[in-house]
Amino acid sequence: MTELEEFADALLDQISVEINEEKDIANLSARISEDPEFTIRFDTPQQIVQKIMPDLAQKIMKFTGIAPNNTIRVEFPDLEELKKIKGRKVFATQDARGFVDKLFAALAKQERQSIAGIIKEDTAKFLVYSTYAKSYISKISTTYGDYLDDTIFVNNFVLSSYPQIILYKQGKPYSLRYEGVRSGYVGALKMTILEELVHSIQNDLYEQNKQAVIEVNQINEELAKIILNLDDSTAGKLSEYLQLPDVPPEFPIAKMANLFFTLNPDNFIVNVLGPDVMTFTKVEIDPTISAMIPQLLGIYQRWLVPIQRHHAIFSTMEGMAEFCVQNILSNDEDFAQYLTTFMGTDISSYQVRKHMGKDLTSLVYSSHGKNTFQTLLQNPPSTRELKDPQLYLKRINQK
Repeated sequence: MTELEEFADALLDQISVEINEEKDIANLSARISEDPEFTIRFDTPQQIVQKIMPDLAQKIMKFTGIAPNNTIRVEFPDLEELKKIKGRKVFATQDARGFVDKLFAALAKQERQSIAGIIKEDTAKFLVYSTYAKSYISKISTTYGDYLDDTIFVNNFVLSSYPQIILYKQGKPYSLRYEGVRSGYVGALKMTILEELVHSIQNDLYEQNKQAVIEVNQINEELAKIILNLDDSTAGKLSEYLQLPDVPPEFPIAKMANLFFTLNPDNFIVNVLGPDVMTFTKVEIDPTISAMIPQLLGIYQRWLVPIQRHHAIFSTMEGMAEFCVQNILSNDEDFAQYLTTFMGTDISSYQVRKHMGKDLTSLVYSSHGKNTFQTLLQNPPSTRELKDPQLYLKRINQK
């Protein structure tokens, strides 16, 4: 087995838990459909979304003062296609766009040799974007929906399987618990469509976030190239200084990959300086490391600006959506049943969950009502204001 094939296997192994879960869902769904005693059927996600979407759009308009675009489409891709769509949600540099699409397509099909060929094509890009592949695909069974390019993509594989599985596992008589599971299923789709409709009104923030992430990825690509071009002596000394595991000489790329994943600012700075790095204006690094990679300090310093912009905007987008879900669906019986049946919690526990973006939205809403959403879209907070919402409230009140 070549080193690149080892890399391909390692990546597939990192998402193996998700792949195994997908197989379990598919196998259990097939077994249920073949069970002559399980005669209960649920409406498809398409049928339910068609019924609930107009009402949810009206509720968003009433609550936020902003109407979702009435041309938004809803699609229900299969699992393989959904994984490719996840690749499109990676905000890659222009030069890396095709590379990322190929990587996610190969992962969707679990094609080991294709992945190895993609790594060989551009190892630097693989080091940067494989982290997205692991993160996005390993969470696919817990992601019910995505919004991209005026389209809501519903996770049809999961949402069309879970109601039958939940009811089947609860046992006979199935008809006794059917209504509760059906209601929870509708609640899951209400939450999904509502959340993605809120994301659809965040176009300005979406574009700002996209640009910030592209800048972060551009910096990470630059770092990957620098590390891959280190001479053997420097790479060895640096690995030893960082106390990284020994790598046999026949695996040269693995040694460089270990260095990149260790020194990647998303890992190294946050782990060394802590989460407060999101409010820093300057970073310092170990002079010994800096002497071996003189460009590193400059890279870290440049990274601070776009990563903080991304952190603030993305947290605001997610916080707005969660705040809308919690308030618009607070008295919705289907949503309450979803929390009970699917999540094993209740609305009170759900609403007290901490989220920086949601907490900021809530504070502003207490003073500005539905004007909150237009304000957040036009004047997003900084990371410091996100951490201390009173600073944001003071700023917007002065306008």
